[in-house]
Amino acid sequence: MNARENILSRIRALRERAATVISHERAGVAAYIGAHAPGPRPTLGGDPIARFRDRALSLSSTFDEVSSMADAPRAAADYLRRSGLPPAAVCWPALSGLPWEKAGLLVEARAAHGEDLVGITGAFCAIAETGTLMLLSGPRTPAAASLLPETHIAVMRADRLVGTMEDAWRLLRAESGAPPRAVNFVSGPSRTADIEQTLTLGAHGPYRVHVVLVR
Repeated sequence: MNARENILSRIRALRERAATVISHERAGVAAYIGAHAPGPRPTLGGDPIARFRDRALSLSSTFDEVSSMADAPRAAADYLRRSGLPPAAVCWPALSGLPWEKAGLLVEARAAHGEDLVGITGAFCAIAETGTLMLLSGPRTPAAASLLPETHIAVMRADRLVGTMEDAWRLLRAESGAPPRAVNFVSGPSRTADIEQTLTLGAHGPYRVHVVLVR
């Protein structure tokens, strides 16, 4: 039993519940969520892709568009060349089948280590309202690939674009039921203004976030 399961089982024991969640409890939670109307949300007009791009750019992300997943490696290679970065990266195992070598990139499909400079991921979905990427952790989508490297390249399919944060959680519940161990939201490069209110990029994660949108 890992630490998370141990902590949750102790909490459940204190509430006089079984050590593990049983099916009718999940059904009760789903019914509770379904019975409550969502709170007020803004009306998003116009082209959602244009809105997502504009919001992502305002957060200091950079942006490219390609017509197919097979074109994503070329876009990643072009970005690394423009940025003066080496043509090497780690990627999600879920993306291992893309033609990285043909694009001139040396890409290893694994979780990132401390010495890796570039991490390439996909995204579960993206949020047009805020320009945010939603990433789910898993064996084929390790979270470290978007957290440890200084440069994060995210390959995002346009058909996975939703309007709001509420829509993103609704999609997760519909497709996955329960969330995975980690859900990460990426809104541009990591930043902080903790020291004298001076904005610093890359304080707790990547200095650069580049989105490759697949139309």
